[in-house]
Amino acid sequence: MDIYQALVKDHRKVQDLLNVLVNLDESDSDVRKELTDKIRDELIPHSRAEEAVFYNSIRAINTAQDLVWHGYEEHMQAEALLRTLQAAEKIDVGFKKTAEKLREALNHHIQEEEERIIPVARQLFTEDEARVMCEAFEEMKPEVREEGIVQTTLDMIANMMPPRLAAPLRTFTLKS
Repeated sequence: MDIYQALVKDHRKVQDLLNVLVNLDESDSDVRKELTDKIRDELIPHSRAEEAVFYNSIRAINTAQDLVWHGYEEHMQAEALLRTLQAAEKIDVGFKKTAEKLREALNHHIQEEEERIIPVARQLFTEDEARVMCEAFEEMKPEVREEGIVQTTLDMIANMMPPRLAAPLRTFTLKS
């Protein structure tokens, strides 16, 4: 499998979970929480690994900068909506509307990534490079899944920084 296939596979998984969540009866709070947790456990690791492995590989070549920065912005927007969704789930207010906004934002992001960023990346990287990126991407996701919100936020910030400035931040960790 290459990085493009892995990204698309993850995209479909999150889209399927969001579709179930949006169409769920609002009174089913146990399933709602379970689905919200599954979405978090798929979305956050995907985003951090995608940024670190895929986006930063594109940035290293110094091309398609605008596309990559837009992708980071959309990751931040989706995560803010996810955190809002988690809060709405706990207090049982505005959940459905927030879930719909998250689904809309992610569908937009996924469409742009699959139609604009992936085609550019296919021109930049060899098949071997795409396979190596996939291995690194898949290896990173379980590590991120174990991190808390503060650590994943630090990881997001580090991913957006130039490598020489990110290195010291990456050494600061909340993991013991």
